[in-house]
Amino acid sequence: MRLKSLMSIGLALAVVLTGCSKSGGSKIKIGLSLDTLKEERWQHDRDLFVAKAKELGADVLVQAANNDDTLQNSQAENLLTEGVNVLVVVPHNGKSAATIVASAHKAGVPVIAYDRLINDSDVDLYVTLDPVNVGVQQAEYAVKHQPKGNYVLIAGAPTDNNAALVRQGQMSVLKPYVDRGDIKIVADQWAKDWSPVEALKIMENALTKNNNAVDAVVVSNDGMAGGVIQALSEQKLAGKVLVTGQDADLAACQRIVQGTQSMTVYKPLNLLANKAAEVAVLLAQKKPITDPTSKLNNGKIDVPSILLKTTPVDKSNLDSTVIADGFQKKEDVYKK
Repeated sequence: MRLKSLMSIGLALAVVLTGCSKSGGSKIKIGLSLDTLKEERWQHDRDLFVAKAKELGADVLVQAANNDDTLQNSQAENLLTEGVNVLVVVPHNGKSAATIVASAHKAGVPVIAYDRLINDSDVDLYVTLDPVNVGVQQAEYAVKHQPKGNYVLIAGAPTDNNAALVRQGQMSVLKPYVDRGDIKIVADQWAKDWSPVEALKIMENALTKNNNAVDAVVVSNDGMAGGVIQALSEQKLAGKVLVTGQDADLAACQRIVQGTQSMTVYKPLNLLANKAAEVAVLLAQKKPITDPTSKLNNGKIDVPSILLKTTPVDKSNLDSTVIADGFQKKEDVYKK
């Protein structure tokens, strides 16, 4: 009854998928709280996670907050009211999501941070495709192909801990080049909500201030890379300036084929979603997690973290990675 009333006032997008017939309400119920479903990659995550959970015999309630902290917090409360056994959260705001962890623990429900860490909380587990390594791979590609010149850096949302970790990885590679004077960072900004429109504006301003003298743009994801390339196209510079990304979005793969985007970081979401679903079921069953874990500090505790591997992708290995894995279809990527 409660779920119907909440859905009727439009608080949440809820999807319930059942793996097998219910028996006495004893079936595992997982709450999946997503920051957004506006970006292609999160639709992939949702579908893969739900499919794996279903295979493992669990139900999933999915809610998406459309980049709204307050809505995400209220949706998490709704999921707890629905009696979920474990909560999996992709936080919009890594700090404010700490209240979600506190509420869940008060209800005796463990919390997994999915892809993005939840700060200043006692979150039980963090499962991610190693964000620091994503930044390393982006910057290594950039300095290999453009070891000198003017660089623009465009990071993700300042509210997203992942954006900070990606930047940490980027700077670990770039700093020696900057210190030597080989690379000059001529613009460095963070884009609210990883917004392509914000990235477009940042890039337009950077080009104006530097009279178009930009050699490389280290962009933290593919959506923003699209905005950057739009700005470059307006100045007839698309394909002449190195541009990085991450997520292997379809549009980014198409741009790589066309030559306007240099690379992306492929994050095999099937590995991430499958692992998160597996450990969610184990936590719900109060069974131990046997995967090797690292420790990442979130400002309060050292969070047990499962860090999965990523792959840098350009024209040379697009077919053998993103397409071979079925993440994107060849006919879509090479569409004329």
